[in-house]
Amino acid sequence: MTEVKQPRLPAVERRAAIVAAALEVFGSGSYSGSTTAGIARAACVSEPIIYRHFPSKRELWFACLDEAWRELRAAIEQKVVAMNDPSGLPDVDIAEQSPWANPLLPNLWLQGVTEAAEDEEIQARVRAHVREVHDFVADLMVEHQAAGAIPADRNPDAEAWLFLAGGLLRSFADRLGGLLGSAEFAAIGRERRRWLSGG
Repeated sequence: MTEVKQPRLPAVERRAAIVAAALEVFGSGSYSGSTTAGIARAACVSEPIIYRHFPSKRELWFACLDEAWRELRAAIEQKVVAMNDPSGLPDVDIAEQSPWANPLLPNLWLQGVTEAAEDEEIQARVRAHVREVHDFVADLMVEHQAAGAIPADRNPDAEAWLFLAGGLLRSFADRLGGLLGSAEFAAIGRERRRWLSGG
């Protein structure tokens, strides 16, 4: 049987493909249990190709953290647009509309907090990352308050932390299985929206 060779991709596309494969590997496993050899297999490249783009597994994990945040930010922005124009929302399960429907980012945060706890560089990156997400969400809350969509007595800083706590809860449920189902998450989402909208 003749081996089919992968087409040679430009460096930027190859790097993106490696990050996508690494997100799958890290997201379905653990930081310590994920290897660059396993990620190389998932990306259909040789392990040296990984090291051409990333000097270490840690740097690749950092790239995954950034990509997971980019994806979550896009989901949040899409949700904000949908909130401003509810007629554009498709008729889907409310739990699946949550930006936390995919708990990949909080899964990565938990890896950074638990499995890589002795790595000060990872700890610093996770701290900065969590703060960046918090600040982004708090700023959105302030904008919605200014537009009258959120009552003025709601604390944007506290609400942003509660948003992040929701992601961690989703991550626990994802990792433990059977903790909370879609009905419970839908109920939590409804209550959060009711509180934030003042209604």
